[in-house]
Amino acid sequence: MTSVNLDQFDIQILRELRANGRISIQDLSEKIGLSPTPVARRLRHLEENGVVTGYCALIDEMKLGYEVSVFVSVQLDKQVDVSLERFETAIQGFPEVVDCWLMTGNRDYLLRVATTGLASFETFLTGKLTRVPGVANIESSIPLRRVKSAVARTP
Repeated sequence: MTSVNLDQFDIQILRELRANGRISIQDLSEKIGLSPTPVARRLRHLEENGVVTGYCALIDEMKLGYEVSVFVSVQLDKQVDVSLERFETAIQGFPEVVDCWLMTGNRDYLLRVATTGLASFETFLTGKLTRVPGVANIESSIPLRRVKSAVARTP
């Protein structure tokens, strides 16, 4: 994967979009000091090159009742393509799993699981995750509080 060359205006566009993905082209152009047409052209270029991959609403999980996040490290019994694919397919079907990363080191995956409480986490853990074929070891960590949060890193 090659990186895209960005100038200061592109970087400003990305920073403004990160703060407010619903900003209008007009407001964006005023904030960065370019007229709307070049801003729209630059934004389209960032989208076409995969730098801007989409737009979404940021949702407060706590307000929806998902008050507990748990980080779960999973080790599979075998690290072969079939086992990885089977695990990843199973994870896609679990709405409790918000993030899933294939890792290096002594664990194969790191998950962030969002649930309504510890009882619902236990139900997820014992009723779903431990039943995925190939799961050999699970380690859970419960965060006390979020110290920093960002959608993405920008230059």
